[in-house]
Amino acid sequence: MGEQKVSKGIKKKDRARFIGHLLNDIKALEQMLDEGIIEDDIVRIGSEQEFCLVTETWRPSDKNEEILAAIDDPHFTTELARYNLEINLDPIELKDDCFTEVATQLDSLLQKAKEVASKFNTKVVLTGILPTISNAELEYHYMTPQPRYWALNNMLKEVRGDDFQLHIKGVDELSLKHDSVLFEACNTSFQMHLQIPPQDFISSYNWAQAISGPILGISTNSPLLLGRELWNETRIALFQQSIDTRYSSYALKDQQARVSFGTAWESGSIAEIFKNDIAQHKVILSKDIDRSSVEQLSKGIIPKLPALNLHNGTIYKWNRPCYGVGGGKPHVRIENRYIASGPSTLDEMATFAFWVGLMIGRPKKFDNMELVMDFRDAKANFIKAARTGKYSVLNWMGKHYSVKDLVLKELLPIARKGLIKARVNPEDIAKYLEIIETRAHGITGSEWLISNYRTLRRSMKKDDALRILTKNSYENQERGHVVNDWPNILEHNPQLDSAHLVGHIMSTQLFTVHENDLANLATHIMEWKGIHHVPVENQSGKLCGLLTWTHMLKYKKKEDGPLLETVADIMVKNITTISSGDRISDAIHLMKKNGFGCLPVVKGKELIGIITIKDVIAFANGNASK
Repeated sequence: MGEQKVSKGIKKKDRARFIGHLLNDIKALEQMLDEGIIEDDIVRIGSEQEFCLVTETWRPSDKNEEILAAIDDPHFTTELARYNLEINLDPIELKDDCFTEVATQLDSLLQKAKEVASKFNTKVVLTGILPTISNAELEYHYMTPQPRYWALNNMLKEVRGDDFQLHIKGVDELSLKHDSVLFEACNTSFQMHLQIPPQDFISSYNWAQAISGPILGISTNSPLLLGRELWNETRIALFQQSIDTRYSSYALKDQQARVSFGTAWESGSIAEIFKNDIAQHKVILSKDIDRSSVEQLSKGIIPKLPALNLHNGTIYKWNRPCYGVGGGKPHVRIENRYIASGPSTLDEMATFAFWVGLMIGRPKKFDNMELVMDFRDAKANFIKAARTGKYSVLNWMGKHYSVKDLVLKELLPIARKGLIKARVNPEDIAKYLEIIETRAHGITGSEWLISNYRTLRRSMKKDDALRILTKNSYENQERGHVVNDWPNILEHNPQLDSAHLVGHIMSTQLFTVHENDLANLATHIMEWKGIHHVPVENQSGKLCGLLTWTHMLKYKKKEDGPLLETVADIMVKNITTISSGDRISDAIHLMKKNGFGCLPVVKGKELIGIITIKDVIAFANGNASK
């Protein structure tokens, strides 16, 4: 998540000072580009591994700060949520066995994290979106208590002027409001970096955009969010919507999202990309900067461009241009941000090698993308791949290919030539590209997750299915197998301990009626569908009453009753509710004490679920059988 030392709020004077440094950074960058100071005689690769921390019952942990302190290694850093951490791997020159070196360091650092995490009864899982994240883990308690995260949250909300909204439609549909940026923390990625010669940056960047669709399509690994089956790579929609500062208006405005694929092919230099981003996106974070980059450059000091890097860190392009200084030398690079964490480190490294090979092997005919491909085709390919994964049909240079065929027929040969050109060991080229080829013929992480989740849901509740899915993902990762070698989960998998909160067993797919609905219709629907408890909502969508099977039977006996009676006339208005964070034992006590057959589950006054006698009996029977 970038720089941690930031201002919690931006006063007018501070903003003016920071923007002055931002403009100075652009000026210094342009000067370095003009004078050939940016490093161009070496190519390095680097990566960042985000990962999830889970409890022994496969739910999100809140121990990231304690684990980070115990690890005590500068390669590790916090992320937005308490259940995430990140590893920053060392940059390494692109040649010989570089991918093996990166893989060795990654596995070594992950092993270090696992050993330390185990002391806190915590496990490490690689996944694009942790299946067991629930609404409970999206409350402020789970935000890592660092100034940057609170500042980011407060400024994004201030710019938007309202709560954030999610609406993602796949096989299922998710539509809700949220009051913080914590939904962004659901996203966990494997970010890949490639250093680019400055004179080739625009051609390389546009090529990176063009190949994003098929690379994403062959690498999807986050189809589930809150138990809903959404996009093959739900992270793409979730990330954009979870920190979207755009506001609704009656006017038809072109407002650029902070998470974006872009709107056109880039031109000029990397400085032009940064200029456009400054023009389109408001400064939302600042920091104290005591030295001018232009003055430093005039004294022979290579500046770090701190204002530019901080602002760039709040603009989440899927292919992000970056500036950095290493070993006293400035460089520019492209950061690939759309690849999900997992399914295994071996899968990640194969995708890394595939992407780098494609970037280095770019055929000359693609030096000027605007002459051979419409930008909107590249953008459409990316969105289609995120939605439907490997089976998307993409438009590639005027022809239509499935992701599978495009990867096998067009892109793998380019990647192989690129890796040979970079003098990567032939054994590594064969090893990693064979994994991509096998994945094209076989399955992606998303396909494995969807197939097994559907199997589990045939015989168990959502919470149990999601925890078993997470447990099996962890166990397969520990074996070190690529996703194509992961076995399917048996339908009658033993259920797990630790369902102890109402939210773990409540039903969330609810049938409700409106208080102004005709009672005659509502009671007939209850009889037709065999529903014993129906929550009643008012005009504002708030819970206002309850219809029960008893009410339905009493009403049906009124053969000569008024036909215009409404639900409000016969419902129970004084209802007892419970929270998803309350204990199941408390719910059972309430139901026994009052003779209730159900309890509506609310957040504030809004209905989010229902717990019934049937749920309680299933829970009790499950515990008794263990």
